[in-house]
Amino acid sequence: MLTVFGSIALDTTRTPFQTKERILGGAATYASLSGSFFVPASLIGIVGYDFPQSYQTLLENKVDTKGLIKHAEKKTFFYDSSFDYDLSHRTTNKTELNVIENFEPMVPMEYANSKFVYLANNDPDQNLKILKKFDRPELVVCDTIEYWIREKKNSVISMMEKTHGVIINDQEARLLCDLPNLIKCGKQILSWGPSFVIIKKGEHGVLFFCNDDVFPIPGYPIEDIVDPTGAGDSFAGGFMGYLISKYQKNFFDNIDMVKESILFGNIMGTFAIEDFGINKLVNIGINDIMDRNKRYRNLLSLG
Repeated sequence: MLTVFGSIALDTTRTPFQTKERILGGAATYASLSGSFFVPASLIGIVGYDFPQSYQTLLENKVDTKGLIKHAEKKTFFYDSSFDYDLSHRTTNKTELNVIENFEPMVPMEYANSKFVYLANNDPDQNLKILKKFDRPELVVCDTIEYWIREKKNSVISMMEKTHGVIINDQEARLLCDLPNLIKCGKQILSWGPSFVIIKKGEHGVLFFCNDDVFPIPGYPIEDIVDPTGAGDSFAGGFMGYLISKYQKNFFDNIDMVKESILFGNIMGTFAIEDFGINKLVNIGINDIMDRNKRYRNLLSLG
């Protein structure tokens, strides 16, 4: 089982073409839904009294929600953002932490023995606290965002030191390492202790760092981009879900399998951006994913 700790949010997303208000989002939402196509997934997080029952029911039908808390007095985490015309640059309009501020996460007894844990872009101090509540997980992967790098850089680094893998986008990697070159950024993050680093480059794919090797993996070309929100978390969930489904005692003895998992992560990210919020993720099936994987491999001449 893949256990995801992260935000469950109400998002207002504005593009030059359409606006959607208070739709279901959040890092844990995207990652757990994406991973659930490959392995059973569970989430740990908190929502407020304003969280619609329809959203809660949707999550309950897709993933294990024993770790989901509903606060009776505070509102759900809210994020309002706008994308520019080419849908590649986002501006934050409003962030209301609400229930996630000072949240003390708990790990349900059923999750304590989880072997596979994804720490989404939460407060890194919260991630460090909750990690201590798992009983020797075999694969821990974390993410972060610009806000935490600026506010708690030392805690972000401490968190990465205690994980097996880091997934981060290109702008965040440069900010974290204070370096312009992504190869140097990836190697610096590796030097802090994780076994691998994946730097996401949006439509241009990813850079995968492991040992002394760097593998550039191109993105899947997508024509109909509607809402880029959640692409990175969907990538992480798909990557981890597929990798876990092919579980081996030492993941990184088989680099080809890790690269194959990255392809599936890229695929899940492309599905996420084809509609607002999680709409596309909840309206596809495993056959859609495998068909896109076949086309992707043909484009890369992988057969």
